Amino acid sequence: MPRILLTQGIHPRVEARLAELGELRTADDTQPDTLRRCARGCDVVVVRAPLPQDIFDAAPSLIGAVRHGAGVDMIPLPEASAAGVLVANVPGVNAVTVSEHVLRSVLQLARGTAAMETLLRRDRSQGWQHARAQADNGFELAGRTLGLVGHGHIGQAVSRLCAQALAMKVLAHTRSGAESSPGVEPASLDALLRSSDFVVLACPLTEHTRGLIGAPQLAAMRPGSFLINVSRGPVVQEAALIDALQAGHLAGAALDVFDTQPLPDEHPYWQMPQVLLTPHVAGITEDSMLRMGFGVVAAVEKLLRGQLPPNCINAQAFAAFEQRRAGLAGH
Repeated sequence: MPRILLTQGIHPRVEARLAELGELRTADDTQPDTLRRCARGCDVVVVRAPLPQDIFDAAPSLIGAVRHGAGVDMIPLPEASAAGVLVANVPGVNAVTVSEHVLRSVLQLARGTAAMETLLRRDRSQGWQHARAQADNGFELAGRTLGLVGHGHIGQAVSRLCAQALAMKVLAHTRSGAESSPGVEPASLDALLRSSDFVVLACPLTEHTRGLIGAPQLAAMRPGSFLINVSRGPVVQEAALIDALQAGHLAGAALDVFDTQPLPDEHPYWQMPQVLLTPHVAGITEDSMLRMGFGVVAAVEKLLRGQLPPNCINAQAFAAFEQRRAGLAGH
């Protein structure tokens, strides 16, 4: 019977469907040694945590790795291809969920509601008036400019909300040029940074985007503007962002992803009331988890049949994949 490893638990309905395809295991934790040990004897791993670089050597029975999500930076892709392990993901299914998170972030930053609530809860006798005074610094979104770095499924969902529902001007930058979308104006990264009241990072983490936003880029942003990151922590050079926030060049930020997760107790962000923090949940709702999970089921089912899964990232490794399966069948 095939064996399927989950690096972390997923929606119970999805786990039930996977259990129909094979024996289901869930890793005890997400430490590299644990994942290596738990993967031995498994055919497919469903990925919600970073895999160690050598996992396909440590677990020679693996023939597939399916990302429970879109970004495949958690999977050592060159090593997978070299080993004949097919990698698939489930892109686009959480775009609405992430775009609604971005919308919530934009609204909170524009109106300062997080600071208001803090004042209200901290001092119920005087907090009311102090919180009301914060409203003087808020502003309307209509006519403001939002810049998207990345215009894939998530970027397009964000642009629809902000351009059509909020009457914002939307700029978009991609390495290949922003796709045509109603109400969206393609822009270079420099022009986008200079022109935007809100800069939203919605790009994948790649060799081209790692450290993309550093001190020069942050300095180019409008004084008093905001940065929202729903991409990956390393897209931003964290020390430079902290400097820009502490200096007051940026008015605030909304961060869902970080260099180190969970965020360490001593991290400066904890002491910055102008920074909205969430624990990498922008794409998580029950709706998105079910869509994502059933996409995973479809991919796992194809892999176990020896077929190319939907949204295969390394289809060029299919011949090596067939050789790996044949070798396993001979033992």
